Amino acid sequence: MRLATFQTGQAFILYDADILCDAGQGPQIDARWLSPDFWRERDAVLGEAPGRGASLFVACGEERWALRPYRRGGLIARLSDARYMWTGLERTRAFREMRLTAELKQRGLPVPAPVAAGVWRHGPSYTATLITRLIPDVVALAERLPTASPALLQRVGRTVRRFHDAGLDHVDLNTRNLLVDADDRVWLIDFDRCRLRAPGRWQENNLARLERSLIKFDAPEAMASVRLGYAASA
Repeated sequence: MRLATFQTGQAFILYDADILCDAGQGPQIDARWLSPDFWRERDAVLGEAPGRGASLFVACGEERWALRPYRRGGLIARLSDARYMWTGLERTRAFREMRLTAELKQRGLPVPAPVAAGVWRHGPSYTATLITRLIPDVVALAERLPTASPALLQRVGRTVRRFHDAGLDHVDLNTRNLLVDADDRVWLIDFDRCRLRAPGRWQENNLARLERSLIKFDAPEAMASVRLGYAASA
């Protein structure tokens, strides 16, 4: 994975040159690719994920990508649901998430491959979008909960422990950001506002957030198996 940056018009793009660079030709990406409307106009949308700032699943040639515009929540979204304060390119949420996801991927952790992050500066603010490769044949853990076996739930706990041992504080650890593929492998997505840090109270805070998500989906008893898998990886 080779991350590179270039500017085109008002867009700053951080991309994986191994995916989006033709030898001797430079980056093979159009800033319009980071716009949901571009894919809708070409009837290239394969699906859409639920939630604020929903991800679009799109087809780009043989590639299958998830495109996620950054959206605000809470009261501040009443002023602007898509603009963030500009404090420097490398401090934008898209660039930070792209670099963190790339770091986790290079460590061999089960995360989607980052493709590109786009940032558009608008004076003191900016908007942004992130593209990652789709993970084939996955569903959210939330959808598997009604039939999830103790073995799968323990695998969830072991996977979370792997990320914690790597120092990842996932601030939105929930049953929609944990994915399960056709072979019951567990993946983690959505690293916006996450960071690598030394061990601390945040690890238990992550688990508590996951437990609240399990309760929300009427599966509070699942946490016992998750914690069993988590502890077994110690």
